[in-house]
Order: sequence, then structure tokens, then C-alpha cells
Amino acid sequence: MIQALPPLSLYVHIPWCVKKCPYCDFNSHTTKEVPEKAYLEQLKKDLLADLIFVQERPLKSIFFGGGTPSIMSPEFYQELLDFIRQHIEINTSTEITLEANPGTTEASKFLGYRQAGINRLSIGVQSFQSHQLEKLGRIHSGDDALIAVEQAKKAGFDNFNLDLMHGLPEQTIETALADLQQALDLNPTHLSWYQLTIEQNTEFFNHPPVLPEDESLWEIQLAGVELLKQHNRQQYEVSAFALPGREAQHNLNYWHFGDYLGIGAGAHGKVSFLEGFNKSKDILTELGVLRYRKTRMPKDYLAAHYNLQPKASFRIGEEVIKIEDLPFEFLMNTLRLSKGVEESLFKERTGLDISALEPSLSNLRKQGLLKENGLCPTDQGHLFLNDVLARFT
Repeated sequence: MIQALPPLSLYVHIPWCVKKCPYCDFNSHTTKEVPEKAYLEQLKKDLLADLIFVQERPLKSIFFGGGTPSIMSPEFYQELLDFIRQHIEINTSTEITLEANPGTTEASKFLGYRQAGINRLSIGVQSFQSHQLEKLGRIHSGDDALIAVEQAKKAGFDNFNLDLMHGLPEQTIETALADLQQALDLNPTHLSWYQLTIEQNTEFFNHPPVLPEDESLWEIQLAGVELLKQHNRQQYEVSAFALPGREAQHNLNYWHFGDYLGIGAGAHGKVSFLEGFNKSKDILTELGVLRYRKTRMPKDYLAAHYNLQPKASFRIGEEVIKIEDLPFEFLMNTLRLSKGVEESLFKERTGLDISALEPSLSNLRKQGLLKENGLCPTDQGHLFLNDVLARFT
């Protein structure tokens, strides 16, 4: 049984974009006019319905993701954050991140976001090479990306992430490293550097571009990690690199199997419960960890009717994670971390003794895929992480 509740975060989904990128499989939709006010009111109602999950915890982090969150005005975030503060504690250490695309931002917006209380940006650069951006269907240029970063700094953002892809169509190791060096020259506190993958239900899946061969992808990966290391960006997760102390707190909460509320069209949440909390049959029929999801399509979300019952119509599905599935769920997150986690966290988050991971844990350590201390893959284990995880299913 879980003895103490984990930290709590909040994810807010903004589902609209100016243009749908051909590689994107996220819940994003194009629109000629964003119904900003109507969506704001629904988010407020959605949050009210989820307050039962807070259980007197402050927010460790807030993340505005999308879609394109920077399509919304600063006033939208000012009003929403003010509303959140009225109902859940936000303190001075709470990390508040907004995803921004260079093609939907301007100097006045960045300043407004900062004044609203947002203290971290994640800027979706993807590449600084305009011909690559065109292939990726992005609406900004390389120069736009440089300008956006400069505007963010002038607005007072001293903590920001740059999203950068590698393994792009016909990309060479030289052009990949040039992109990465350009990003490092901008001195971000955090870099999300990840390989382009072709996902189902995307334009690229139906009309795949010519991507580098596996050997080239491996060379790019090795050389890029070395370059990042030379610039003091520590790889603390599969595709996340940060200056010491500047790791993304919101993502760390995910990877430490923390709790998070999810509001907005298509958002997901994960919450834990202690003994005695399952008093509402509308929420849980047993103790444990609950996952839930919200109405996915923006038009349905906007049309959803809120009521004062614990289970509002925004939630369209929920499930209690079975005890036998908790070990895999926990490890699927924590083993992504380069340094792993202490064994004690397993019991804190799942309520289970570490013996629940046997005999797979001992066997993987003998095979050199997991380290002897803590729950952490070796370098070899990281290369075959999916195989390692499969041993716990």
C-alpha cells in the first residue's frame, strides 16, 4: 500500500495549430479562429472537476503543451493561472513551462507570458536550416528561430529549452552537428535532442521521406552526445540534456512516477490514492493508482457540459492500474533516466516491496543490463531498453 502521496503536476493541453506538421501524431488541429474565451471557460470547469485528485498537495510544475500553446494570448494564461492559484497552491519553486513555436510568437507575447507567471519556455526549433524546416512542414525559418530565442531572453526568460530533431531527410552528420552547435551557441539551459521517427496516422507515414541509413543515424547520435557533453549538457534522460540543476522538473515528475492532473482536450492524468480515500464510488472502487483521459476532439470538449458530480463529462475513460502491472508502469518511466532511481522509490510510488521485481531484476543485473545499485540501466541496458522492460511484463 502507498504510504505517502507523490508530488503533483498539472498538464494543460492546447489542441490548435496554425498548420499540422507531417510528422506530428499529437492531438493537434488546425483552425481559422481559435475560440480562446470559450476554451478558457471549459478549462476552468475541467480543473474544478479534478480538484478531488489534488489531496492538499501544491503543484510541483505546470506544463502548457500542444498543439501550439503560443497561439494563445498572454491574457489567456494570466486568467487561467490566476484561476489555478485560487484552487491549488503554486509556490515560488513551481516550474511553469509553455511550449512556443517561433512562427506564432512575437516580442510582446513573450513579455506578456513572463508577466503572467510563466517562468520557462520550450521553443520548438526542430532545425535552424530553412530547407529542412520546409520539409518538416514548419511555418518558421531558421532566422525566425534565432529571433524568437533573442526575444525570449529580452523578456526575462533565463530558463528555456530548445526542441531539436536529428535524423532528418537526407541529413548528414556534418549538417546535424551544425544544427546542434547553432543551438548550443544560443546557450539554452536545456536541450531536447531527439531523432525523427515516423509515426502512424501522420502524413510522413503515408508518404515517407528519405531518411539517413541506420549507420549514419548511429554516428550522428554518438557525435551529438559527445558535443553536448563538451558543452556541459548532461544527458539525464534518453533525449534530454541540461545544465546542472536545470533539468525539466515537469518531465522529471513523470519519470519518477509522480502524479499529474491533465486538463484540456485529449489530456491524460495519473493520480495515486492512500487508504481511506476511496469513499466516492464515482471515482474508485479500490485503492491504488488511477489513469484517466479527457474528451479528445476540441469541438466535443467545447460542447461538454460540466456538472457538480465528482465525475464530470470531460473525463471519457479511467482505469485503476492493477497491482501486478505497477512494476512495469513504474520502470517504463524511471528506467529512461540515465542515473535511474533509488530502490526505495519503488516502494514509495507503488507500495510494493522490491522483491516484486524478482527474478527479472537479479537476472538483468547478472547479464550486465542493469546496475548493481539502484534501479538503473547500464550503457548496454540503455541500448536495449525495450528488451529490458519486456522482462518485467
